[in-house]
Amino acid sequence: MTTRKRNKPSLPESDSDKTECEAAKRLAHCQSDMNTVGHNDPLHHHLSPYFSMRHSPRLTYSFFNQPCVELAKAFLGKVLVRKLTDGTELRGKIVETEAYLGGEDKASHSAGGKRTERNTAMFMKPGTIYVYPIYGIYLCMNVSSQGEGAAVLLRSLEPLSGQDVMRGLRAAKRKPGAKSLKDKELCNGPSKLCQALDIQRSFDRRDLATDVEVWLEMDPEKEAIVDAGEVVMAPRIGVDSHGEWATKPLRFYLRGHPCVSVLNKDAERRMDSQSDTERTVC
Repeated sequence: MTTRKRNKPSLPESDSDKTECEAAKRLAHCQSDMNTVGHNDPLHHHLSPYFSMRHSPRLTYSFFNQPCVELAKAFLGKVLVRKLTDGTELRGKIVETEAYLGGEDKASHSAGGKRTERNTAMFMKPGTIYVYPIYGIYLCMNVSSQGEGAAVLLRSLEPLSGQDVMRGLRAAKRKPGAKSLKDKELCNGPSKLCQALDIQRSFDRRDLATDVEVWLEMDPEKEAIVDAGEVVMAPRIGVDSHGEWATKPLRFYLRGHPCVSVLNKDAERRMDSQSDTERTVC
């Protein structure tokens, strides 16, 4: 006689089974999100643990991968973030930059295509941080762009958060008893912003698109692109000995902003004159 097997009654799904099922779904969802990041994008291999994989506020390689002048302008209004070892995040909006084109740009450290141990970061992929010392004691922070040996100098920031910490970091580099700095004085110069955000020489050659201690974000309260009418184009600072390159308008700043290091009234008057001419033509 053939014995027919009886199917065992199905048991109710346990809480642990539900948890495992939900976890599997979340994992599949995360893997799907990762697949949306291009394989050629550095984030595909270096996703930071400090950011979600979707809708991350930080700017990625594609932002930095543009010509030097365009990148220098695009930096304006973006937010530079520095995460300290204790977890404190210092934030400042970029309000002033300078473009250094490399090659024929005689004011650039990479003029003539000269590559040295010091300026190697300028020849690395767009978004690479280039930190160099001046006067033996101060530092300046640059970011490489498209173009052989091209990079953008970050000149000034508007402090957005962590001002008291910035003030302490600046005070540590100043003479004892010096007057306390106002917020607008904390980052209104390339070396000042490096002090205020504790940008160190060791940051040289790091990738601003993937680093976990310093990165760039959109300003959530502003539009993605700064209006061209707000941007002053003027000669760069401290390059007077470089002939015609000393007068080229490769410095960019937000007009009327109190954190700009040096105003150029002539450049601003030219802007006004050009605007008047355009209105007359219209």
